[in-house]
Amino acid sequence: MRIIKPLLIPIAAGILVLILAAGGYVVIPPCDPNDHGWGCGSDSILAKGWIATATNVSTSDSGDLRVDLTILNETGEWSSMQAVPEKPAVLKTGDGQTSDCESVFISTGGHYLAPGFQMKGFTSGTVAKPKTQLLYIECKGAKLVSGSKLTVDVSYVTGQYNYYDKTAGESKTKLDIDLDKVSKDLKYPIVTPVEGLIIKPGDKIAGLNEVSLTLADAKRTNNGLEFQWQAFNPSDYPSALHVGPPPVLGEDGILYGIFKDPGSVSAPLTSPGKTTEWTTTVNVLPEVKGLYLMVSVETGTRLFNNYVFDITDK
Repeated sequence: MRIIKPLLIPIAAGILVLILAAGGYVVIPPCDPNDHGWGCGSDSILAKGWIATATNVSTSDSGDLRVDLTILNETGEWSSMQAVPEKPAVLKTGDGQTSDCESVFISTGGHYLAPGFQMKGFTSGTVAKPKTQLLYIECKGAKLVSGSKLTVDVSYVTGQYNYYDKTAGESKTKLDIDLDKVSKDLKYPIVTPVEGLIIKPGDKIAGLNEVSLTLADAKRTNNGLEFQWQAFNPSDYPSALHVGPPPVLGEDGILYGIFKDPGSVSAPLTSPGKTTEWTTTVNVLPEVKGLYLMVSVETGTRLFNNYVFDITDK
């Protein structure tokens, strides 16, 4: 009995599944091998997390090993990610040697990136002097050997942005990058489409105190893009709505727009029954197409949800 009894539970469970399936109560979804890890074979049916991919492996001007990267948000949620500060990446070569790589530039630039989107750089510097920061790792004095891999410690947050607790929901993990697998022909910015994620100009966003936010217009300017926003207050009391200066991500994989904490920006005060208008701008090269706008909107007291607008026609 000691041997047979433990087997009765899984056998009974298996019979029950077969009975339920025959009766139409169990639906087994078909496997889609192109679902980017959302469920096939040994893949998890849950989100994978963040993924880093090498797009080029070369030697820098100083003779060091340089690995250019792209990062993909497969957490299933909006997420901001960065390499752990002052912690080197680790290079392990195919012959078993390990070395530290001090130059690590992996980050979303402070911005939250939509799920299923990927990027290869962001705007850094200042508003007066912006510059493009590409994502890469350099390993001083290292050479590429077949079978080499990089490991990077990163931290990321998902879900709502909390102005009072910026690390709420923080996770820490390691990204493993196979240097034998270099992807040179990646397409940006969407890898895994998420149903219902993307909205269009004119759609209303429900903000704090029932104030509704609308992207009324988006147009090209000599310096990039200008966005006109409208906030309507249906209540009987004045209300202010914080909205973070939104960045844009296009077909070149660069997230344009210097990050500014959405909880620290001035919030336009909207009178009862009135609409307030204001504009934001972002510097974008005129040749960059296929743009998506990502905006943080206050939906609770200093709590922000994120939304992505399709402005690919601009």
